[in-house]
Amino acid sequence: MALPRGLRALILAVALPVLFLSAAEAGTVGINYGRVANDLPNPAAVVQLMKQQGIAQVKLYDTEPTVLRALANTGIKVVVALPNEQLAAAASRPSYALAWVRRNVAAYYPATQIQGIAVGNEVFASAKNLTAQLVPAMTNVHAALTRLNLDKAVKVSSPIALTALAGSYPPSAGVFREDLAQAVMKPMLDFLAQTGSFLMVNAYPFFAYSANADVISLDYALFRPNAGVLDSGSGLKYFSLLDAQLDAVFTAVSKLGNYNAVRVVVSETGWPSKGDAKETGAAAANAAAYNGNLVRRVLSGNAGTPRRADADIDVYLFALFNENQKPGPTSERNYGVFYPNQQKVYDVEFVLGGNSAGSSSSKGNGGLGWQDNGGVGSGSNAPTGAGGGVKATSTGEAWCVANAMVGEERLQKALDYACGPGGADCKAIQPGAACFEPNTMVSHASYAFNDYYQRKGRTIGTCDFAGAAYVVNQAPKMGKCELPSSV
Repeated sequence: MALPRGLRALILAVALPVLFLSAAEAGTVGINYGRVANDLPNPAAVVQLMKQQGIAQVKLYDTEPTVLRALANTGIKVVVALPNEQLAAAASRPSYALAWVRRNVAAYYPATQIQGIAVGNEVFASAKNLTAQLVPAMTNVHAALTRLNLDKAVKVSSPIALTALAGSYPPSAGVFREDLAQAVMKPMLDFLAQTGSFLMVNAYPFFAYSANADVISLDYALFRPNAGVLDSGSGLKYFSLLDAQLDAVFTAVSKLGNYNAVRVVVSETGWPSKGDAKETGAAAANAAAYNGNLVRRVLSGNAGTPRRADADIDVYLFALFNENQKPGPTSERNYGVFYPNQQKVYDVEFVLGGNSAGSSSSKGNGGLGWQDNGGVGSGSNAPTGAGGGVKATSTGEAWCVANAMVGEERLQKALDYACGPGGADCKAIQPGAACFEPNTMVSHASYAFNDYYQRKGRTIGTCDFAGAAYVVNQAPKMGKCELPSSV
């Protein structure tokens, strides 16, 4: 008979090293800088803001010269865009593609570190008449880069929306639309594989949640603790809606051939801070939770999905600013992390452990990494700031809970550390004690992590355990066991 988890932790902990807490290989987090507004700061001020916030990657929707010049000599990596309106010309005339690359890429590189070109944007959804011309345009742009000896440094791709899928639920049923699969997606994937590029995917769990809030858990959409959703087709269990969406794409790709070498970049994802009455879930606290928890996952090396557990996925949040001239529902104008006056709409950060460009690692926290509070602030529902979500706080109520998405092996290692060298009091999760039930790894780990977190004064880095834990501001439900919010 196996030992109870808490007891096993106490027995093994004294001999366990803390090497498992070292940072994992991680993806990167960037931002989409849209400018459909009449009240935004000038590009030089915007670039200064990005530098202050530690934003090291930005994706643009055009090649505006003032923006590209402002980004010169900053070290910020840039993805530029050839707009849908120019797609037909680039596809039909190699000379047009060459002139475009000369004027909009070569003229600024390498002072401006352009690393990618997005040829079109969601062409299948917003410019269907250009679908057949997409891959030819990508091919001509790449040929132009090759002619200018820029093809190794600058990659060519095109963001696709999830509407390119004919089926996405469950993830194991993911498949591209019949009109796109062989005609466009397979040639695109062949091109990406041959040129060492990546597949760009725009994925928004908000849309799926808002349209199906009666059947989709908000916690599932926001990366918060939840019971998970089993994919009966694959046997894999999902604890986040974004993972399910990405795995539907991975499944669809696999049905067209072996493209495991083609990385996926989430070219857009985000959550609106405000919406119309019918836009369920559009709120600042939810936006902070979604973006904060996602940033934490990516930067701590936990962005892999159940199907691609080892994938280091790069993510571009949408968007840098609220854009007041975007058409459509209220949410469309409220995806920004910042207001046009450069004040934060809510507190999400782009580096591990702080909000300055100089605090880009967690080494000062003894290798424990960093934390966020799931996007909900103390008392007033207003986030308070740090480490990909909100700053650690010693005031108000806060709890540290286990992240089920990392799996039981990593939770066990973190639990062993917390109850041993970490100094957490784990007597309450021993057999017969008040918090032994429910006897699950997540419950026992949550108790141990929370005790450790409270004893350490809720300081940054004390609720992370290499991505195995994070902070919430609503009391966790663990049967009859209540986790203290202080010690």
